[in-house]
Amino acid sequence: MPDADGRLRVLFLCTGNSCRSQMAEGWARALRGDRIAAYSAGTSPHGLNPLAVRAMAEVGVDIRSHTSKRPEELGTPIDVVVTVCDSAHESCPAIPGARIVHVGFDDPPRLARDAPTEEAAMVHYRRVRDEIRQFIETLPEALMPC
Repeated sequence: MPDADGRLRVLFLCTGNSCRSQMAEGWARALRGDRIAAYSAGTSPHGLNPLAVRAMAEVGVDIRSHTSKRPEELGTPIDVVVTVCDSAHESCPAIPGARIVHVGFDDPPRLARDAPTEEAAMVHYRRVRDEIRQFIETLPEALMPC
């Protein structure tokens, strides 16, 4: 059941709500805001990742004001939950009335853990950012039941 504007209410769920889910929310608002009411949350939120903020800023999407939160803090009905990491998919809380779709993306902080410099770490953030954008560009059609 879409929102009052006819937009599909989509929650992007990750474990920490620090990187991938925040990027997905940012892209969805920037690219599909006319058709999707985008939200993000985490099963164990732990703050916004500054390199995710930097990666999105590089492409003109400002997520600095986003906050890390749990799904129950949203206070709005959700139509579709998109889990963007395997852990969140495995531990996804029950959200009444919402369909769950899993689209996993690599974890930039984990991939960049041993990067010798911030610039070397950014390679991982940029790749995942761009992969998330490609997915968001398929929405909302890719979320419709078959």
